[in-house]
Amino acid sequence: MFSNKSKDEKNTVSTPPMAPQAPGAQRRARSSAAPSIISSDLVIAGTLTSTGDVQIDGRIEGDVNSAGLVIGDKAFIHGDVMAEEVTVRGRVQGSIRARKVLLASTCHVEGNILHEAFAVETGAYFEGNCRHADNPLGEEAPKKTEYRSAAAPAGAQNPASSIISRTATAPAATAATFTPLKAN
Repeated sequence: MFSNKSKDEKNTVSTPPMAPQAPGAQRRARSSAAPSIISSDLVIAGTLTSTGDVQIDGRIEGDVNSAGLVIGDKAFIHGDVMAEEVTVRGRVQGSIRARKVLLASTCHVEGNILHEAFAVETGAYFEGNCRHADNPLGEEAPKKTEYRSAAAPAGAQNPASSIISRTATAPAATAATFTPLKAN
């Protein structure tokens, strides 16, 4: 009664079939759903895995794997991050492996970054190494390296007690020298 069949036929749009992926391209299918949000009052201890996008505003004590990841201004991740795209506005202590990495001006990253595309805004804090890779998600994970203060004499005390974090050092103006622990 209120529709015109000829107008409805003109307005329909057919979508072309999806092209098959090239062999060897093992990209995760991104969900079109809304991102999962870890709010600022939530603390998660363990591995966080998602096939879709995730926005973290809380604290994660463990690894994070997702298709897309946004780490908010007040967020903190103590673990490794692996995603197609990562935007870091908060704090990460651990390695980041992603196709695209953006370090925003408010971020604080302590760890290595393996990337395909990498951008850093003015004011971002990054302490670690970054390396380009054609397939950062497919390469073997790098070995974790622990650091200890060079001032502590070797064997003087339990090696675990001499491991320090950057936040435990004196004021930011004080320089510290770190040496890797030797593997046993």
